[in-house]
Amino acid sequence: MRIDQEKCVGCERCVSYCPVGAIHVRKDGGKTKKRSWIDEDECVECGVCLRANVCKPEAIYLPELGWPRIVRRAFSDPMVEHKETGVPGRGTEEMKTNEVTGRFKRGSWGMAVEVGRPGVGARLKDLETIAMALAEKGILFEPKNPVMFLFEDPKTGKLKPELREEKVLSAIIEFVVKPHQLKDVFEVLRKASERVETVFSVDLISFPDEKEFALGVAREMGFPVYPNGKVNLGLGRVLNR
Repeated sequence: MRIDQEKCVGCERCVSYCPVGAIHVRKDGGKTKKRSWIDEDECVECGVCLRANVCKPEAIYLPELGWPRIVRRAFSDPMVEHKETGVPGRGTEEMKTNEVTGRFKRGSWGMAVEVGRPGVGARLKDLETIAMALAEKGILFEPKNPVMFLFEDPKTGKLKPELREEKVLSAIIEFVVKPHQLKDVFEVLRKASERVETVFSVDLISFPDEKEFALGVAREMGFPVYPNGKVNLGLGRVLNR
């Protein structure tokens, strides 16, 4: 996103709408007039400031985005569909009902790691740090997640090098774990939390009657458990026979 400096009147109405604090105000040289401007390195191209429609002179605009910057918009603007998956958002279409689609079956658990949050954002290099650590433990990532198209090598979790410094609102890695992998995965994530420069949350998705084992492992590994998340399991059309 950019702000046309010729149109901006410095009203500051747009400032509070930026979820990563990338909009700033400065005086126009030695003059007293103020103008808003966007720190393009911090901007995630989410489009919130534009969609808020608070700029009366219409100074905010979306320039043409090339590669790799266009990745910021794909992972930050919920109105944009990923061309590879045809689905908007940061995960698979049925992320929270994957027992319906069959992405995970009984005796396994669906997991997701969401890197970054509104208010913080994340550089994709932090996602790479987590993905490479998981890949070393033999974790295979969900192929229909849009993150997969960012990897230079999905088997290692290594990103295309030009993407590492790109900043997004958040990005999600999805995968399936078996009982013998749970402790290793939680240990990888615990260590990764000391290495990344942003926040991340961990989703654990299970059939209702199989959740206790996985939750017990999570607690044993020192992870606080908040089982009050989105509960959609069992509500979809059954495809997993």
